[in-house]
Amino acid sequence: MSVGNQLNFVGRLARTPELKVHGDVSVCNFTLLRDDYAGKDDAGEAKKKTVGIPFVAFGSTSANIAKYCFKGDQLLVTARVENDSWDKEGEKHYGYNFIVDDFEFGAPGEEKRNSFQK
Repeated sequence: MSVGNQLNFVGRLARTPELKVHGDVSVCNFTLLRDDYAGKDDAGEAKKKTVGIPFVAFGSTSANIAKYCFKGDQLLVTARVENDSWDKEGEKHYGYNFIVDDFEFGAPGEEKRNSFQK
């Protein structure tokens, strides 16, 4: 693994992740939400904007995220960036993916906290 391509993120799940299996490969796509500074309002108070960061996990990592994580849960994610390219209607497109290498559970979200109270 390249140390220069390792990124750490903290955020809350936008929705409950779902596991998809393609042949013998399990995949879990999910989005973490975090608040970023967005300047100050007219009263001088700090404004924030919510940013969604998409991730993809594979293998046992994807299975664990899908099994134990719910909307609103906080995750601490270590990921790497991979370039992606594809052809759509004969036109070449480029993008990137944040590939999850590891994750830790953070604070539980409301959905999980409510399930503990039942």
